Amino acid sequence: MAAAVHDVVGLLHATMTIYYAHVDRAPVLVLGATGPVDRNKRRPYIDWIHTAQVNGNAVRDYTKWDDQPATVADFPASFARAYRMATTEPCGPVYLCYDAGLQEEKLARPIDVAEVAAAARPSAAQADPAAITRAADLMARAERPVIIAEFTGRHPDAVGDLVALFVLALDVGDLSRSLNELDRLTNEKRSRIPAGTPIVDIGLSELRQSKWAEDLGQFQPVALSIVADTRLAIPVLRAAVRERAGGRDRSARCAELQRKHDEIRARWERDAREDWDASPLTAPRLASEIWSVIKGEDWILTSNTLEDWALRLWDIDGPRRHPGRSFGTATQIGTSLGVGLAYRGTDRLVVDIQPDGDLLYDPGALWTAAHHRIPLLVVMYNNRAYYNDWEHQLRVAQHRGTPKENARIGQEIDDPAPDFAMLARSFGWHAEGPIADPAKVRPALERALEVVRRERRPALVDTIVRHRQEKRFR
Repeated sequence: MAAAVHDVVGLLHATMTIYYAHVDRAPVLVLGATGPVDRNKRRPYIDWIHTAQVNGNAVRDYTKWDDQPATVADFPASFARAYRMATTEPCGPVYLCYDAGLQEEKLARPIDVAEVAAAARPSAAQADPAAITRAADLMARAERPVIIAEFTGRHPDAVGDLVALFVLALDVGDLSRSLNELDRLTNEKRSRIPAGTPIVDIGLSELRQSKWAEDLGQFQPVALSIVADTRLAIPVLRAAVRERAGGRDRSARCAELQRKHDEIRARWERDAREDWDASPLTAPRLASEIWSVIKGEDWILTSNTLEDWALRLWDIDGPRRHPGRSFGTATQIGTSLGVGLAYRGTDRLVVDIQPDGDLLYDPGALWTAAHHRIPLLVVMYNNRAYYNDWEHQLRVAQHRGTPKENARIGQEIDDPAPDFAMLARSFGWHAEGPIADPAKVRPALERALEVVRRERRPALVDTIVRHRQEKRFR
């Protein structure tokens, strides 16, 4: 995607978003400007405070590349390189800064862009064949090897082969969640897997660009690390493992995995019914109500997953249903609008489960959705708190022996409680709420869906959800 930012001020406003584009490996072309580099062309005051040497310094630590072309003739080549850099895996944001003085100059002649527009993009990185062979040998001999395949869901064509590997009795997990469990009170980690388990890491994390951001996480020793684009590596690895597996009978193992899978699903269904009629709602009750309304639609869930209950209770039948949660903590309404805008004009239903604290950071996004007729179904995950930090304060209080009731200070969004439905209606949305009675949620969602479908405009249902239960291990 591309985003235009206004000069120094716009760039500084966008720094958090650009950083999270880096964290999430999102290919973004950030297009900005500076005041006239030629000081003789600057207006008093405003052009001087909007000119920097150089703008790119503000975001250089977390962009893949930045450039400020010195001539108009260099604009096409600079743009072409930026596009290649942003969209070559591992993807990331790039920043282009255009001198306002150059932008205002009359062109002496047309600028030919045909050659740079036709230039080929780099091919994806394939794995070392010897590494694939070794990985296949490890997997064929191991009982339950673990595959760490970064950002595979970004490319739906790779997911089928990844699932096929699982059918071959190879577990698929990600590095941070699958291998270690965090004690949130002591910050100590304990392994989720037995000692000696062979781990094959396939991905592009070693090619990340930033020397400033510490977003790679703790170093995790593995048996084999393969630098490759998973779109290319996984199909080759699958074929190699299948060749070594031969005609081995896997029916007993598949049946055992199916039994465990069914047990887990049954436990989730039971757990979801706990405090079913509680007010405020529980997260699983809200997830269940949303699913009951949208399950017949061609839907996509944007970001928040209601404490993972949407992933447990909904039928996630492929990567097109959910792009994944952000690795950052930026306000997600912008992400939801982007997805909604991308699917405007189609029959795809875009669902945003929207935290209240996040929306308070960017209520203007509601106007953007209404103005551009983005048909978005927003269901508020409203616990009237900045609860991520509140929960942290509870752990700090427990650790230090200070009063836990003070954790709410500066974190509670109440007295007065924001009326998000009224706010949305003021921007032209259909909106209902706040709703704390579980029995009233589904009818409100059905009415909202009807507006999205019939009128092609955004709708919001403000549902009040109780604070999640504290968990020591996560």
